[in-house]
Amino acid sequence: MAQQKYVAYVGTYTHENSIGIHVYDIDMSRGRLTERSVAPISNPSNIVVSHSGKYLYSIEDEGIASFSIDENGDLTKINQAWIGGMRACYVEIDSQDRYLFLAGFHDGKVTMMRLNEDGSIAGIADGIFHQGIGKSSVEKRMDPRVSCTKLTPDEQYLCAVDWGLNQIKIYEVDYEGGSLQLYDIIRCPFNTAPRRIRFSKDGKYAYILEEATNVIEIYSYALVDGKPVFEKICCTSVLAHEDPLASSSALEFAPDGKCLYVSLDGANEVVCLAVGEDGMLTIESTTKISGDYPKCVSILPDNETLVSLNHDSNEIRTFTIDHEKKCGLMKNPPIKVDKPNSIVIHKLI
Repeated sequence: MAQQKYVAYVGTYTHENSIGIHVYDIDMSRGRLTERSVAPISNPSNIVVSHSGKYLYSIEDEGIASFSIDENGDLTKINQAWIGGMRACYVEIDSQDRYLFLAGFHDGKVTMMRLNEDGSIAGIADGIFHQGIGKSSVEKRMDPRVSCTKLTPDEQYLCAVDWGLNQIKIYEVDYEGGSLQLYDIIRCPFNTAPRRIRFSKDGKYAYILEEATNVIEIYSYALVDGKPVFEKICCTSVLAHEDPLASSSALEFAPDGKCLYVSLDGANEVVCLAVGEDGMLTIESTTKISGDYPKCVSILPDNETLVSLNHDSNEIRTFTIDHEKKCGLMKNPPIKVDKPNSIVIHKLI
C-alpha cells in the first residue's frame, strides 16, 4: 500500500474565501494530507471520480462540471452542463461511466446526465421532479428535498432519498434509452428526514440514515426475478448517549466494509459502528472531532484513518481509529480550508 499513490479531492463552498476543489497528496503511512493544487469552480458541493479513474465530476452553481485527472492527480476542466433545474447536492455515477445521477435538494429533482467517452458531459437524459404531499390547511405539507442518489449493488435501480417527503423512491434505470421509471417507494417514519443510503460491501443490506432521529434503518436487499426487494430488519440508534443537539450528517463505510461511520452535527462527533455478518450494527466508538459540523467523513484505504471535514470551523482533521481500544486519537495538526463540504479518496492509475 505504501507504494501506491493516493490523492484526496475536497469540494468546498466558495462564497467566502475558497475557490474550488482542493487536491491533496496523501502520505498513507502517516495519514497526512498535503495540498497539491486547487481547481477553480463555483461551490463544488459534491464530487465523484469515474470508475476508469480518468475523470472527476463536480456539482457547481451552473450545473455539473467534468475534469480530467492527470498522472499527478491534478484537475483540468473539460466542460460543464446545465441540469434543467436548481443546483444539485449529490452526484452518483454508474460503474461503466455512462451516466451521472444527481439529487436536487432545492427543487426536489432527480436528474440523469449522459456522459461521452472522452469524459465530457453530453447533456440531460432524463429528469423527474418529486411532488409535495399535503394540500389542506389541516394537513402539514411536505415538500420534496432529494438529498442522495445511490444505485443498487446490481445497478439496475436507483435509490433517490427524499429528505422532505421521508421517502426513498426506487427507479428502474434504462441505460439504453437513458430514462428512469418509478418502481417502488420505501416510506420512512414521519419527520425522520432520511439523508443518506448506503449498501453493505456484499450488497445484501441497505442502511438508511435519518437525520432528525439519529437512527439507521436496516434493510435486507436482494434482486428477485430482476426486481428489487427491500425488507426492513430493524432500526438502530447511532447515539452512544442522548444528545438533543445531535443531528446526523455523513454515512460512509470503511473500504473493507467492516465498519460504518456516522458524523453528528451539534454533538461534533463521529461514531464508528461495527458491521456484523448478519448486517447488524453495534456502536464501537465515538470520536470528538475537535471542530464544528463534521459535514462529511472518509476512511483511508488503511481502514483505520478517519478524515473529518469540519465545515463550520474551516478545517480537515485526521484521526486513528483504534478498534481494539475502541477509541479515536487525533493523528495530525488540522488542515485549514474554507467550508469543506465533500471528499473523495482516489488511487492514481
